[in-house]
Order: sequence, then C-alpha cells, then structure tokens
Amino acid sequence: MEKIDLRKELKHLYAPSPKKVELVEVPEFLFVMIDGKIEPGQAPASSPDFHDALQALYGLAYTLKFASKLSQDNPIDYAVMALEALWSVESGVLDLARPDDWTWTAMMLHPDHITEALFQQALIQLRAKRPSPALDRLRLERFREGLSIQTLHVGPYSEEPATIERMKAFARENGLVSHGRHHEIYLGDPRRTAPEKLKTVLRQPVQR
Repeated sequence: MEKIDLRKELKHLYAPSPKKVELVEVPEFLFVMIDGKIEPGQAPASSPDFHDALQALYGLAYTLKFASKLSQDNPIDYAVMALEALWSVESGVLDLARPDDWTWTAMMLHPDHITEALFQQALIQLRAKRPSPALDRLRLERFREGLSIQTLHVGPYSEEPATIERMKAFARENGLVSHGRHHEIYLGDPRRTAPEKLKTVLRQPVQR
C-alpha cells in the first residue's frame, strides 16, 4: 500500500521556526473548505456555527482517509492534516480583540488523489452516520496562496498580536506589502494543550 506523509513533505510550510519570520512560496493545494462568520457576541471558541463546521471538517477528513486506505483499485494511506483557517473582516482591519465580526474559511489540506467523486461519496457516508447541516456547506477546492510570510506562534491565541507585529516589521524591512486574508494553521489542540504550549503557524500573503 502506498503511503503519503504530507507533514514531512511540506515541513517547510507546516513546521516553521518560532525564532524568525520567513518568506515562502505556497503552491496550489487541494482543500476541503467551509465558510462562515462568527456570531455577534461570540468568539471562535464559543461560536456554535464554527464548532459545527469543524466537526464536519474532521468527520469528512477521516472518512476520506479510510475510504482511500480501503480502496480496492488504488489503496493509499495518508495522515490527516492540521486544521487551518483564513480570517478577514468587512472593514479590512482584523482586530483580534473583536472576534464577533470575523468572517472565516475553515479548511483542511488533502492529497491530490482525492477526487470530487470520492468527496461526494464520503459526504453520503458521513450524512448517514452523523447528519449535520454543516456538511451541505463543505466543498472540495484548489487554493494557491503564493508568496507569503510566516512564522510559528507559541502560546495563547490572545498573544498573537505581538507575533503579527514581528511579521509586519519583517514585511516593511523587505519591501513587502500584505494582501489577502490572515491565515492560521493550528498545530495544537486547545482542548488538550496548555495555552502557553499551543503552536500556531501564522501566514500572510504578500507582494513585492
């Protein structure tokens, strides 16, 4: 059986150093995505819609993994990748102290052999086991981020602004201008990890 280890193959993009900000080129990848907006008065941790979306994403990710592994024609095993999210606000200025107006796209990367047919079949299986309205909003889509800056933030999500300021300083020093949406990749599970040990890749598309 063929095995794919995207975590190892993409280590330069999914395991950056916390000691420096790096300039990287992020190629086109295949994602399962879902869109939403944080409800008034809520935050990502307390948002019912965000919670339901993550349940749908994880459920589908493991359903696809096992379907791929058990395929009779071409069995391929692979590790489920980390949860990611793109964040933005209508005003264009992302204020981490006011999460209740954030628009999000939650997503998980999948290997290229996952097809639309496999995706639809996995949805059918998951609806039968754990029906959820969020499943109807999932989509399989290719996404290219291109030139970006990134670093690893270690610690609580509330302390991200200091790391983001380091990224902004790096961009200024290197003649780079930010565009697009703020990108976070969650390497730690906040339900099981102490806040000071959480690891989050922070990424921002830039142009020269």
